[in-house]
Amino acid sequence: MTDPVRAIADAVLYEGYVLWPYRRTALKNQRRWTFGGVYPRDHSAAHPDDPWLMRTQCLLEATAGARVTVTVRFLHVVRRQVVGAAGEPVDEIVAGGERHLSWSEAVEREIAIKPLQLGEASTTPIAIAAAEEIEPLEGGAVARRWRRLDGAVTVASEEVGPGVWRLTAEIANRTPFAGDREAALERTFCSTHTVLRTSAGRFVSQTDPPLALREAAAACANERTWPVLVGEPGDASTVLSSPIILEDHPRIAPESPGDLFDGGEIDQMLVLNILALTDEEKAEMRDADPRTREILERTESLTPDQLMSLHGAVREFGMARGR
Repeated sequence: MTDPVRAIADAVLYEGYVLWPYRRTALKNQRRWTFGGVYPRDHSAAHPDDPWLMRTQCLLEATAGARVTVTVRFLHVVRRQVVGAAGEPVDEIVAGGERHLSWSEAVEREIAIKPLQLGEASTTPIAIAAAEEIEPLEGGAVARRWRRLDGAVTVASEEVGPGVWRLTAEIANRTPFAGDREAALERTFCSTHTVLRTSAGRFVSQTDPPLALREAAAACANERTWPVLVGEPGDASTVLSSPIILEDHPRIAPESPGDLFDGGEIDQMLVLNILALTDEEKAEMRDADPRTREILERTESLTPDQLMSLHGAVREFGMARGR
């Protein structure tokens, strides 16, 4: 993906990953991975609010020979368990002057579908093996474990009018599962989103379709996701379908110092709140996750001019909140 598209897609991928005050003990961080979950089908059968299927449908104006590429991205929960010298699970350990905490992280997963010609269909399996990584420490270790994931991405297209095609991308989670919701999350495609591209056609805005295509656009069935045009204004070659409703051609504000994982707040408020944390709270934020450590270090290194640039800006509608 091009940089502007990647920036928006990454902001969606990590929305809600860890929320302010970015600490493991914070109440709002006791229930994570709340956006874009595609859950194991066995879990979804008992909990219908946790879907096992995500479907994107959108329109493309193109000739029959045009090709489309589809990429699915999501987070895979990684259980981070600290163990002592005898291999016993512990909540934390200090090694080399650094504290290590037991919690959860995530690793990015990307499923790239082979380019399809319009009129074709394909099903691509998702098969990610369970694994474990051990990071030795003085007096113990950090064990990172992730569960197996199984599922599939199905892509199809059909012509619904002269030179107008409806594309469908379905993501299904068929990971075998029995257990509670916390265990289900380790087998869930978290923060799932889909990127669709074409080099020989134009995607149709689902938000503001042309009058002649409004009925066809309204017939598109999007489940747990919403497709928007991304890239530079006027570019209709790429669609981002995400669980967070965006406008067409969303952008990251240039003043933003970096992602803060919380689209419901403004950067200045979050930055000032981080700077106001106590030393003890900052220590927990630093030790909670590599990404929260990066936020803290980045925030503490901001210059006065950079802080002032977050105070406010006047611009036309269409600029996404800074991250």
